[in-house]
Amino acid sequence: MISIEQELWGMTPEGEAVIRYTMRNGSGAEVRLTNLGAAVVGITLPDRAGKMEDVVLGYNDAAAYIDDSVYMGKCLGRMAGRTALGRMTIDGKQISLDRNEGRNHLNGGTQGFSSKVWESRVETNRVVMDLMSEEGDQNYPATLYTEVVFDFDDDNSFEITYMAKSEELTVVNLAHSIYFNLGGEASGHALDQCLRLRATQMAEVDPYLVPTGRMIPIGDTPADFSSSKPLAEVVEAELNHIADQRGLAHPFEVEGWKPNILGQVGELYDPRSGRHLELLSSQASVVVDTANFIGGGAALSKSGVHYEDHAGVALICQNFPDAVNHPEFPSPLLKAGTLYCQKTVYRFSVKE
Repeated sequence: MISIEQELWGMTPEGEAVIRYTMRNGSGAEVRLTNLGAAVVGITLPDRAGKMEDVVLGYNDAAAYIDDSVYMGKCLGRMAGRTALGRMTIDGKQISLDRNEGRNHLNGGTQGFSSKVWESRVETNRVVMDLMSEEGDQNYPATLYTEVVFDFDDDNSFEITYMAKSEELTVVNLAHSIYFNLGGEASGHALDQCLRLRATQMAEVDPYLVPTGRMIPIGDTPADFSSSKPLAEVVEAELNHIADQRGLAHPFEVEGWKPNILGQVGELYDPRSGRHLELLSSQASVVVDTANFIGGGAALSKSGVHYEDHAGVALICQNFPDAVNHPEFPSPLLKAGTLYCQKTVYRFSVKE
């Protein structure tokens, strides 16, 4: 049985209330959320000895999430990932988006979904958050209504369902940037944790981490995760700018993906704690981000220290970044009156 508590966690400089929700199941495991950026701010789970620890990187107070530059646990939108030169063409009309990362548009812009305070509520045993993004928000076309639903159960399965609708043609690609460290958020780097992916190709990216449209076969390369292996084995690979970035920040194509079908993406495992994460999604790609530049931030972590680089890994299920400019990728276009619906599922367990 899931219980849900809610509390006033803080206020934005504009006077908006920041609410924190705690979803707790029958075994005492917890998921914590906030309406600031529709963020996942904590997930507490047992290890093989039964010890409960928070496995999600984050901060102790709401104020740190307001000025956060690494999208810690937040919902990315309207368009997750990078859009080359901030440009896209929709229905023959060229649109220039907010360029908030040098020459490119990143994760929805300076005031993207991750920086907004969402309307939020409890519906029996779930938390629901809504956001209305007006036409012209970060230069996006059309007004978009978005709803994100969070579910947690007694089997330690956590689901995020994304829905969006517009009365005019627009684009949408929603995802969450949750940095996991299955050893516990205070346990140091996560590079000894083991990743397996259902992927045989990765999207080639340029030096700015924008996909070129070409796919790279990864069999027998350092980026081959067809068998589970430590993340440490790939972060210095001389392959498609991995070494340049001091780790992964790359989209992998989910093998066997079919539109609107929930399928297995992969799994993450921490040998020391025994914690295991099985990842499922209805999206075509997963961006693996090994937190290459997370260190040195101004805000203190939940454990009262500054995170080091590689303190966690984000497995961001989404459409391919810059898909709007690449017809070879699944289209991010949302037609007027149609429903965008995607789901990501995190199934946690313990291995002996």
